[in-house]
Amino acid sequence: MMDIVLVFAPAAREVHDMRLSVPEGTSLKEALHLAGWLERFPAIEQAQMEVGIWGRKASARTPLRQGDRVEIYRTLRVDPKVARRERFVGQGSRGAGLFAQRRPGSKAGY
Repeated sequence: MMDIVLVFAPAAREVHDMRLSVPEGTSLKEALHLAGWLERFPAIEQAQMEVGIWGRKASARTPLRQGDRVEIYRTLRVDPKVARRERFVGQGSRGAGLFAQRRPGSKAGY
């Protein structure tokens, strides 16, 4: 038997995690089935969410190893680059960035 951790965040500020002991050679999808997460969270299969191990994408057939952290990734609603551009436009060039808040009398860039 080997110990793994399953992690899933179906919504913002809502995280489900579970420690699980599975037999050697168990695949990622089999571990989700053993934990009952495919029945508990039907959106995992319906939305065909991506899965990974320790932050790296993996297929459902990937065999697990001792200490693996299985993560289920939900799809992004907004492209991060587009969101950053929109925030920058809203703040303006002077109110954003590394040097936005300077001390009075200091040089630009310091």
